[in-house]
Amino acid sequence: MTRHCAHTALALAATTLLAACSHTGADAPLPPPPRASTVADAAAMCSALGKQTVTGGRITEASFVAAGSVKARDPAKVEQGAPLPEHCVVTGRLDERTGADGKPYHTGFELRLPTAWSGRFFYQGGGGNDGVVFNAVGRNTGATGWADHALARGFAAVSTDAGHQGPQPSFGLDPQARIEHAYRAHQRTAETAKALVAGYYGRSAERSYFVGCSGGGRQGMMFSQRFPELFDGIVAVAPAMRVSEGATIAAAWTTQQFLAIAPKGADGKPVLSQALSDADLRLVADAVLERCDAADGLKDGLLQRACNFDPAMLRCAGAKSASCLAPAQVDALRTVMAGPRNAAGKPLYFGWPWDPGITGADWRRWTLGTSTTGEPNSRHTFLMSGALGYEFVTPPDPSLNVVNFDFERNPARMAAFHQIYDTADDVQLAGFRQRHGKLLMFHGTADPIFSSLETEDYMRRLHAALGGAQADAMARLFLVPGMNHCSSGPATDEFDGLAAVVDWVEHGMAPDRVLARGSTGVFKGIERPLCAWPKAAHYTGSGNTTQAASFECR
Repeated sequence: MTRHCAHTALALAATTLLAACSHTGADAPLPPPPRASTVADAAAMCSALGKQTVTGGRITEASFVAAGSVKARDPAKVEQGAPLPEHCVVTGRLDERTGADGKPYHTGFELRLPTAWSGRFFYQGGGGNDGVVFNAVGRNTGATGWADHALARGFAAVSTDAGHQGPQPSFGLDPQARIEHAYRAHQRTAETAKALVAGYYGRSAERSYFVGCSGGGRQGMMFSQRFPELFDGIVAVAPAMRVSEGATIAAAWTTQQFLAIAPKGADGKPVLSQALSDADLRLVADAVLERCDAADGLKDGLLQRACNFDPAMLRCAGAKSASCLAPAQVDALRTVMAGPRNAAGKPLYFGWPWDPGITGADWRRWTLGTSTTGEPNSRHTFLMSGALGYEFVTPPDPSLNVVNFDFERNPARMAAFHQIYDTADDVQLAGFRQRHGKLLMFHGTADPIFSSLETEDYMRRLHAALGGAQADAMARLFLVPGMNHCSSGPATDEFDGLAAVVDWVEHGMAPDRVLARGSTGVFKGIERPLCAWPKAAHYTGSGNTTQAASFECR
């Protein structure tokens, strides 16, 4: 039975908000949440919240937002979705300090508290190097995550900058900032936000959820392992489980292989973006489809099963032409897709599935970029390089990057931070399993930075450690054919991970399939089921091929 706090929200306004009520059991129904009776009451509650004390921090602003007055803004500050409901937005700072590098640091957060509260709490995962407090609207999964968000469903939602300010990787020079980024800032943000929620509404959230992609997916896995008591349901999309070790090594491997075959520019430097043209990538995608597209019962441009493909079939017999690849291109592609290895042949990360999503703009953005000069602009060369030198090696070495990375000597320098930051090793999830937590994972099979084969490997190890029944009772993986990193690509990349995990946690509806739709291009509006691994969608042989009902998971 739910145990309510004895205080009202306005009475709690006179006290420190870190004295929260107890959490209910996962099987308890959600009672009607308390609501302000008028807009004036809601505005007064919000104003009072701005005067509260927070253990180890301070609230910097609390402002009332009228219904329909603003919309969610994505990281590019583009408005998304319908106008937001009436809510109170709170910003604050935790653990302000001066770092070992002499720079000021704190953990910044934003919390949005809807007047029509559902009784649920949402932690919005970050990504990249973090360092920015994004709109805390509760970003959902897939292509429409910023528009189809949790705040619109009545969730209180929080976001954080993960303990440093600005997306530049130089924070890694401060040892404590590395710890904050790895886990402590997230723990502090979650616990503080939950206490503020309890104080504002007069009782604790009945259910707590986490959703994040990439670095946010890593954060979700981290919560399931380090702080399993904080969340009932976690959705980890393209989780960066080995980013401070394997995936960053793969970024260096990919960059170096393609630079080695790239034509030289006017300055004599290789032009990375021209190692493979868009037409070359289309040639590869078409050959992959020709070989494997029909394996799922329908030639539709989506590969539901892994494709055994060798690019040697595209090797030019003579001069390079539009219908073939130069021998060096074939060799580089084969080497890149097999994944990085040291001189002894030991794998340093996973390989990559052959998927037509190689034509996606996001695949190029990460691996090749678009620069027409010898100064590459691929995300591997600026985002991954920065994290590699400043944060992922111990001690930091700003001179190290993906271009000069040594595959014999440098991997050992990454082992120490791997133990702090990465989340690939724990396949017991004992605390999370004990509290009946639910974990959903989604991963695009054409993700160019974190291989979906890594996430499949995690699920295999989880099943081996726990047995299939226990593993399935706690965790499900859904592969998204053709999808690049988090969304985009020739894919059905619009899917509602939040609804799936809520139904599992609150109604016991373990998802065997999740409805997905295409958001752009030739797949816009087309439906497919995403099937719980290891099953995949297969056309039944009859029915409308644009509707998910015409496909079964097998």
